[in-house]
Amino acid sequence: MTVFPFADGVLFFPVTPFDASDRVDLDALAAHVAGGVDAGAAGVFAACGTGEFHALSASEAAAAVRVSVEAAAGRVPVLAGAGGPLGHAREVAAAAADAGAAGLLVMPPYLVQGAQGGVAAYVEAVAEASGLPVIAYHRANAALTEQTVERLLQHELVAGIKDGVGDVALMQRFVLAAARAGRDLQFFNGLLTAELSQTAYRAIGVPLYSSAVFAMAPEIANGFYAAYRDGDSARQQLFLDRFYVPLVRLRDETPGFAVALVKAGVRLGGLAAGGVRPPLTDPTAEQTARLEALLAAGRALL
Repeated sequence: MTVFPFADGVLFFPVTPFDASDRVDLDALAAHVAGGVDAGAAGVFAACGTGEFHALSASEAAAAVRVSVEAAAGRVPVLAGAGGPLGHAREVAAAAADAGAAGLLVMPPYLVQGAQGGVAAYVEAVAEASGLPVIAYHRANAALTEQTVERLLQHELVAGIKDGVGDVALMQRFVLAAARAGRDLQFFNGLLTAELSQTAYRAIGVPLYSSAVFAMAPEIANGFYAAYRDGDSARQQLFLDRFYVPLVRLRDETPGFAVALVKAGVRLGGLAAGGVRPPLTDPTAEQTARLEALLAAGRALL
């Protein structure tokens, strides 16, 4: 099974910019992705959670992936989001393969809660619609058990698991299951603001993590990553105490700010990314001012 050839660095989940008419701004997205790769992204995950996959039509998601692949220009792998209603997921998965994506992040199905056999079958069906290797997103109504992971390990297109649940002990069992099966899967910490928990995840064999901060302030995310990579716990704690923990406090004020706050940060960085689509809401002027102050404090640590 192919292992995604990520570079050394942070995984980049770009926002999806919208113009004044609420259309996907493909030029702005291309600039955003190219800038992130230039800043040292290890890989790009286009039209995923931070990219408001939940709010994109199949054609919009396909266009976002195509432009992201073009902007990355082969420098790092580009993976695409796929999820929601199965028909929609299959359509965007096939389009991602046509656009040259290296793989898929399979997000939860829409609304319904299926049995574990159904969750596994959903992941398999999305994979087979594209022929691309997939990362199963262990989250919400797609949360996995150890037995389900053992089933998915038998599928040649399942290449990784991303944790959005936060049960470190269970994730450790997934890692051990892959080792027993002789599968070289890639495991990811996909918790919100993953920097806060990444030291614990690395200890159980999960070295990769997604960073929403990278989308709006790659230099801060890279500063933390360098300390993490080098085992500099004192510097990691400095970033956590003075930037990441205050950011999480602001993020937790309003549902959906895991995306909306990041998009506001991208706008503060000078890219015309537009606002978020409903049901998400943009931060107030006062919250945006606090975010701007936090970003300045994070940059001061560099």
